[in-house]
Amino acid sequence: MSQSTTDTEHERATRTFDTEAMKWVSGIASLVGLWIAASPFVYDTTTMATWNNVAIGLAIFLVAGFTYYQLAGGMFAAVGALSLVVLLGLWTIVAPYVMDFESNALLLSNVAAGAAVALISAYNAYANREAQSAGMTTRV
Repeated sequence: MSQSTTDTEHERATRTFDTEAMKWVSGIASLVGLWIAASPFVYDTTTMATWNNVAIGLAIFLVAGFTYYQLAGGMFAAVGALSLVVLLGLWTIVAPYVMDFESNALLLSNVAAGAAVALISAYNAYANREAQSAGMTTRV
């Protein structure tokens, strides 16, 4: 009985969180943030929509880039930062319906990019939180 308990504790202690794979998830979210910032210059839209997308896109780029940096350094990503990226992605989905974007192409681009950012970052936040609460160590 004590042998199986020791084996379980050993397995738990040797499980590692693969930061190498998860950093690319943050990297993809960061690049999608750049697309959100650049998209108003590709599609004809209003000034308000341009400023909204530039601000939100750059915020996503910076925060997701920060989590990429954390994961590349062998640390866990900040779950709070990833949660902020999820919220920014959700705002990107909602913004075309709240503001007048005057462009169906930009509306579709925002919905797709916002959904991608929200889903990717939500998965990343969940995986990091679960790994931290399970007591895993990181592996670069």
